[in-house]
Amino acid sequence: MNMFRILGDISHLLAIIILLLKILKSKSCAGISGKSQILFALVFTTRYLDLFTTFISVYNTVMKVIFLICAYITVYMIYVKFRRTFDSENDSFRLEFLLVPVTGLSFLENHSFTPLEILWTFSIYLESVAILPQLFMISKTGEAETITTHYLFFLGLYRALYIANWVWRYYTENFYDQIAVVSGVVQTIFYCDFFYLYVTKVLKGKKLSLPMPV
Repeated sequence: MNMFRILGDISHLLAIIILLLKILKSKSCAGISGKSQILFALVFTTRYLDLFTTFISVYNTVMKVIFLICAYITVYMIYVKFRRTFDSENDSFRLEFLLVPVTGLSFLENHSFTPLEILWTFSIYLESVAILPQLFMISKTGEAETITTHYLFFLGLYRALYIANWVWRYYTENFYDQIAVVSGVVQTIFYCDFFYLYVTKVLKGKKLSLPMPV
C-alpha cells in the first residue's frame, strides 16, 4: 500500500458514490450508460472471485465487497427501479465488440493458464474498455450532465493514480505487472480528451457538450 494506491481507491469509490447519489437524488438514470455499468459489474465479479480463496487484509476485503455491492445496486437501479428513465435508445454500443476480443485476449495473454487467473486477466482487460459505452453515449447525445462528468472525472483520476502507484512500486519494490500497467495506460488514454474538456468547461461552470456525430 502507498498513498497513490489509497488515493486511487478513494477516487474510485467517490466516483461510484457520486453516480449512485445522482440516481437516487434525481430518481433518474438519464445520461447513464447501463451497458457500461453491466461491464463494471462483470469486471468486479470476475476479479474478486478470490474473496472465497485468498485473504489479503481487512481493507482489501472490505473494498472488494463494497465495489461489488455498489456495482450491482447501480445495475438494479438502472434496469429495474428506474428503468422508465433509462435512455436505451442512445445506450446502443454493441457489447460483443468488447467482450469477444477481451475474452480471446485473456486466454492468449495471461500470467498462468488457470481459471481464476484467466478471469482476473479478463477483468483487467475489460475494465480498460468498460467506459466506452458511456463515452459513446455522450458523443451520441452531444452532452452530459455535470454530475455525470464528475463521475467520469473521478473514475479517470482513479486510473491515473493507479499508474502512479505502479511507477512507485516499480522503483520501491521492483514490482511490475505488464498486463495491469498496459491495460491501465490504455484506459487512461480514453479519458484524455474528457479531462481536457472537464478542466476547460465543467470547472468553469459550463456544461460539457460534444460535437454531434454526422
